[in-house]
Amino acid sequence: MKGVILAGGLGTRLHPLTKITNKHLLPIYDRPMIYYPIEKLVRAGITDILIVTGGNHAGDFLKLLGNGKDFGLRHLNYTYQEGEGGIADALSLTEYFAEGQPIIVILGDNIFQGDITKAVRNFRHQGEGAKVLLKEVEDPQRFGVAELEGDKIVRIIEKPQIPKSNLIVTGVYMYDNRVFDFIKSLVPSERGELEITDVNNAFIKSGQMTYEILDGWWTDAGTFESLYRANTLAAKERTA
Repeated sequence: MKGVILAGGLGTRLHPLTKITNKHLLPIYDRPMIYYPIEKLVRAGITDILIVTGGNHAGDFLKLLGNGKDFGLRHLNYTYQEGEGGIADALSLTEYFAEGQPIIVILGDNIFQGDITKAVRNFRHQGEGAKVLLKEVEDPQRFGVAELEGDKIVRIIEKPQIPKSNLIVTGVYMYDNRVFDFIKSLVPSERGELEITDVNNAFIKSGQMTYEILDGWWTDAGTFESLYRANTLAAKERTA
């Protein structure tokens, strides 16, 4: 199983901070943001990792991370996304890297407490399809909201004005190799992007989507408010 970290985009919601660096290189307490998803993957036993970056500061990732020796890795892979085509567009660039294997994808601005080792192991045993990690939040209208019937996800609604629940899809996804076929069938949304929610709904329609609830706290770090929250939560944990 291979790991993918999506760390592209221009981070316009965080201007002027992101005028001089990539959002995912901003500090979260005492470490750059990109350290957090790398550490989660390595802790879960994923050591073959690709970072998808973009924008004007892509070279800074190589300067900071090199081949990943600070994380106990022998090698790190990199690729570049031109423009802002959406999460699914960025993920499409990783097909060559996956080489037919299942992948776990983490959005680079997702900062969370829980360990994903058990979820990764369960997905390996699942064998095919997809798995997403869910979390209850206070502002679900900012995210893809999961609608459940019993123990199954029946649909994911992207940024609903009136969410039916507070349970959102975090930026941690696991897929078999069909993910790339689903991406190729997508059409751009009204935002002009290929939406990861459409990919997830395709797996739901195929009847092979599972989920788990992420333990501990979780936040994104894509706005000033959530960036502050991520710093506060990470600081409390690191100094506890």
